[in-house]
Amino acid sequence: MNNMANKRAAAIRTRCALAAAVVTVAATVACSAATSDKEIKEIRMVSPALEHYTQDLLMGDVWKRPDLSPRDRSIVTVAVLIARNAPAELPFYLNRALDNGVKPGELSELITHLAFYSGWPNAMAAVTIAKTVFAERDISADQLPQAKVDLLPLDKAADDKRANMVEENFGNVAPGVVKYTSEALFWDLWRRPGLAPRDRSMVTVAALVASSQVAQITYHLGRAMDNGLTEGEAGEMLTQLAFYAGWPNVFSAMPVFKEVFAKRREAAAAPAK
Repeated sequence: MNNMANKRAAAIRTRCALAAAVVTVAATVACSAATSDKEIKEIRMVSPALEHYTQDLLMGDVWKRPDLSPRDRSIVTVAVLIARNAPAELPFYLNRALDNGVKPGELSELITHLAFYSGWPNAMAAVTIAKTVFAERDISADQLPQAKVDLLPLDKAADDKRANMVEENFGNVAPGVVKYTSEALFWDLWRRPGLAPRDRSMVTVAALVASSQVAQITYHLGRAMDNGLTEGEAGEMLTQLAFYAGWPNVFSAMPVFKEVFAKRREAAAAPAK
C-alpha cells in the first residue's frame, strides 16, 4: 500500500513540476514580448549606459545602416539568437522580423535549418517561443511549408565535388556523418524552397560566426556569395553580428571573410581561359 501511495505521490510531483515548467516558459515569453518601451525602462533601471547604447547606437544607428536591408538584419539576428540558444530575446526579434518582411514560412524554415547547424535542442527551444508569437499573430500551420515539398534542382557537378571531398577526408572516420551530410543536408534540407538559397546561406554563415566555427566559414561564405550575397552585404553582416554575437567572434571570423573576398576578386579579375 505504501509503495502505491509513494508512486502516486511521485506522479503528482512530476505533473506539478511539468506544470510549473510550462508556467515558467509562458512567463518568460510574456515578459520578453513586452513592449519595447517597457523593456527600455527595465534596462535603464539596471544599466543606463546599456539603455543608451541600445536606443541610440544599436536601434538608432546599426539597424538603419543601408548596406544590409532590415529584412536581412532580422534574419541574421534571429539566426544568432537560435544558434546561441538565447530564447528570451526571440519574441521581440521574431516579431521584428515579421514586421520587416520575413515571411512566417521563412522563419519556420530558418528554425528547421538551424536544427542541423546549431543542434536540435536550440531549434526546439526556438519552436516553443515561435509557437506563441505565431499564435498571437494568427499564423497557422497551413501557412507554413510542409514536411514534403518539391525540391529545388541539384547542381550535380558542384555537389559531386563536395561529396567526394567529404568522403575522401572523413569516410573512414564517421560514415554516418558523411551519409547524412549528403542525404539529409545537401540533397534535402538545402533544396527546400521555403527559404531562398541566398538566405539559407546567410543563416548558416551567421550561425557559424556566432558559434565561433571559423573552419566552416570559408565554404559556406563562398556558397553564400555564389547564391547572390554581395561582398558589401557579407561585410555588413559582420557589423550586425558584432553586436549580437560579440566582437571576439567577429574578429575571429574577419580574416576568413577577408581571404574569401580576396580570392573571389582575384578570380573575377583573372583573364578568361
